[in-house]
Amino acid sequence: MKVVYHEDYNQVYASDPAASPGRIQAVVDALQGRVTWAKPEPATELDILQVHTRKHVESVEREGVYDIAALAAGGAIMAARIGLTEPCFALIRPPGHHASADSSWGFCYFNNMAIAIDKLVRQGQIKKAFILDFDLHFGDGNVDILGNRAYVTIRNPSRQSRSDYLKEVEKALADTDADMIAASAGFD
Repeated sequence: MKVVYHEDYNQVYASDPAASPGRIQAVVDALQGRVTWAKPEPATELDILQVHTRKHVESVEREGVYDIAALAAGGAIMAARIGLTEPCFALIRPPGHHASADSSWGFCYFNNMAIAIDKLVRQGQIKKAFILDFDLHFGDGNVDILGNRAYVTIRNPSRQSRSDYLKEVEKALADTDADMIAASAGFD
């Protein structure tokens, strides 16, 4: 299996312990020698502006996190492209599912998933995508950006029990006719 990762994802970009780079490093350490690593390039500003407003991009620049956020979005694009032909996991940070078109929170700056899916659709590589957002918190950014696009189905499972949750996910996956199935999560 390929894992998209860049050592720059270990940068400190927020002071909250939930955004600690040590969390991603523990995963890297556990995967050493077990996966094939793929090193991404940053997403282009054009790709980012397909789903985010210019005002939002400028806000991310002023906050001093544009480069790391663009690199995370580029990692999502790379993982999505690899995922067209083989299993792939994007081990990227900062996460993106709380980033809306013109705002963000929860250590998310750009919506990595939306940028990647939008690019594949624009390039004609996929026609439909199914996104399973399984983070503890609702993926409001995914819904804000992609929720009204006919080519995307987003599931944020809401069942309380584990068995009901799994049944909900299994049914949604069985019912999809998407070209791509993508999983989206933050840090929880």
